[in-house]
Amino acid sequence: MIDTHTHLYSEQFDEDRTEMIQRALDKGVEKFFLPAIDSETHQKMLLLETEYPGKIFSMMGLHPCSVQPESWENELNLVQNYLSQRDFVAIGEIGIDLYWDKSTLDIQVKAFEQQIDWAIEKDIPIVIHSRESFDETFEVLERKKHPKLRGIFHCFSGNLEQAKQAIDLQFVLGIGGVVTFKNGKIDQFLNQIPLDKIVLETDSPYLAPVPFRGKRNESSYVELVAGKLVDIYGKDFAEIDRITTENANKIFSTLD
Repeated sequence: MIDTHTHLYSEQFDEDRTEMIQRALDKGVEKFFLPAIDSETHQKMLLLETEYPGKIFSMMGLHPCSVQPESWENELNLVQNYLSQRDFVAIGEIGIDLYWDKSTLDIQVKAFEQQIDWAIEKDIPIVIHSRESFDETFEVLERKKHPKLRGIFHCFSGNLEQAKQAIDLQFVLGIGGVVTFKNGKIDQFLNQIPLDKIVLETDSPYLAPVPFRGKRNESSYVELVAGKLVDIYGKDFAEIDRITTENANKIFSTLD
């Protein structure tokens, strides 16, 4: 299995990070992909990558909730500097968040567009955060349409029409704990989405799947997400694991 979206550097893991990662490895999680947030977490993220070579892979980007009037341009400069110094598997997590703050929409869009341009230039995928902002996110993606523009809609929680729209734009859906929630709704139509358009994620330490909902999430719980897909798609666990792992490796170009 591959956890395509996990914040292993989160302070919520400071007491037991090594043990938590080992639990995931013991469950069969082969790789972990770490989305960037902002300059406050870069060092911890990059250090973890060096500690687990071939297992942990860093993205680089500016999270939409960190796009603030007083700092976003400086933060983007830092992202650009990192991208010029070394390779990253993706630019993420980037996008638009209208749940926490609608007042920054204009600069969120500017930051999103700039980072899309860098991804196209470097020919790497993007990982999109789109909380309560599907329409605005799709507007940007339609405007920026390009053969090299591709990636993952992280924590996908939209409807069937939005899922198909994302796929039409060369994206796959990041499916995590929400698929196990009774009110998550995506389980009602996900079997209409080809399995080769799905990747597994946890978004640890957030959005823990049932039966751990409301508690700290961790990467070993990606097994529970895969287990739910067994029910939804009517395929055995090994098949779900194989296909979603292939999908993730293809997107991030980390095929062995």
